[in-house]
Amino acid sequence: MHDFIMDEDSKLWDVICDRPFIPTKTVGDPAVTIPKTRKEFNDVDRKAIEKNFRAKKILLCGIGPDEYNRISACQSAKEIWEALQTAHEGTTHVKQSKIYMLTTEYELFKMKDDESIQHMHTRFTSIINEFHSLGEIIPRNKLVRKILSVLPSS
Repeated sequence: MHDFIMDEDSKLWDVICDRPFIPTKTVGDPAVTIPKTRKEFNDVDRKAIEKNFRAKKILLCGIGPDEYNRISACQSAKEIWEALQTAHEGTTHVKQSKIYMLTTEYELFKMKDDESIQHMHTRFTSIINEFHSLGEIIPRNKLVRKILSVLPSS
C-alpha cells in the first residue's frame, strides 16, 4: 500500500511540474493528433485527467484567501504552482537579490550588546531558514564557526 501511495504522489507531482494530461486521438490522412472531446474519453483518459483535479485540490487546500485570489484564474495544477512560486519566491532576478541581501546580513551578523544568546540564535536561525527557502544551503561547520565567532568572549 505504501508503494502505491508513493507512486500516486509521484504522479501528482509530475502533473504539477509538467502539465496536465490531455487525451488525444489521431485523425485524417495525413494523420494529425487532436484533443478528444469529453464524450470520447475512456476510463484511462478519465483516470489520467483526475490527477490534475486531485493535484489542484491539494494545492488549493493548502492556501489562504489571499493566495486563492492570485490563482483563481489558473486552469491547471502547473499554472497554480508557478503562480505560487512567483508570489513567494519571486522571479529568478528577485530570488538572486534576496540571496544577495541575506548573504550581506549573514556576513555582518553580530550579537547585540543587550541580547540574550537565545534571542541571537533565533535571529540567526531565521536568516538560515530564509537561505533554505531559497534553495541555498550553508554547511553546518560554517554555521558553527559563524556562531562561535559572534559570541562574546565572556
